[in-house]
Parts: sequence; structure tokens; C-alpha cells
Amino acid sequence: MAPLLDVLTRERLLKNRAAAAALLPRGEPPHVSLLRLCDAGLLEGGLSVGYGVRADELVGPLTTAMGGAARRFKVVDVRERPVLELHVMAGDVTERWEVEDLSSLVHNLNSLYRDAPDVRAVAELGEWEDALQLWCVDKRALPRLVRQPFFAPRNGRALMNPSGD
Repeated sequence: MAPLLDVLTRERLLKNRAAAAALLPRGEPPHVSLLRLCDAGLLEGGLSVGYGVRADELVGPLTTAMGGAARRFKVVDVRERPVLELHVMAGDVTERWEVEDLSSLVHNLNSLYRDAPDVRAVAELGEWEDALQLWCVDKRALPRLVRQPFFAPRNGRALMNPSGD
């Protein structure tokens, strides 16, 4: 587990190395350990989101964790039928988003702030302990993280593809 903790410490993505080391069982696959660390609140920018949380409820904590210009993101209106629709405002941009699930929200926010260097990208790490594990990471760290065997987010292709497709 030392390589995982070493990389996270070097990248300044770990809040407490000693607590992380005590939490991780020997022999656990590194990508599983990353989920465990996120759930425990030990990753900088990590969020553990329960299954019952709706997209409009996640916007505040998620955009705060993304930082930068995303902190000024606003939900102007919410429509619930037939699909959850968010009327959003970000600077001069006003859009209506159909948000079927939390992954859709993550995708839309990453796309909206793709070119904003001060906004962290949101990696969807996967599910752990009945919660979705999200990790807001500095975009400059992404090229180094994707080379690591423990970093395999569900939205990895979208994170690294400049067109967002």
C-alpha cells in the first residue's frame, strides 16, 4: 500500500497519511483502497455521496469542492417531471440541464468548467459502502494520476479527452 500512499502524499492529495495507513488492510487492491480512503474522508477533494441524494442537493457541496469559478455556480430553478431538470447559471452562461442521475451532473459540471484552470475536475471513482465516491482533483495532476494503476475512474475517458466526449 506504500506506493498508493506515497503517490497521494507526493501529490498532496491525502489529508492524513497515518490515518490512511491505519485504515488500509494489507493486500487490498489499490483501486479499492482509493475508494476506502475517499469514503473515510481522507482524500483532499473527496466526497462520499449517499444513494438518496439528488443532483440539486449535491450541487452546493460538489461545486465548493471543485473550487474556483465553480463556487459561483447557481441553480436558479428545479423541475422534477418527467426528468429532473436544473436551470443553472454560471457567469454569463444560462442553461437547462436534464439530470437523470449524479453521473450526469458530474459530466455537465466537468464539461462546463473544462477550460477553467482554477476549477478541479471531478473523477467518479465508483461505489463503496452504499455511496458514490467522487474526487475533485486539480487538472494539472490528472496526467500523472492516469498513469497510476489505482486511478480508474468511471469517467476517466471524459476527464482526459479535451473535447469532453
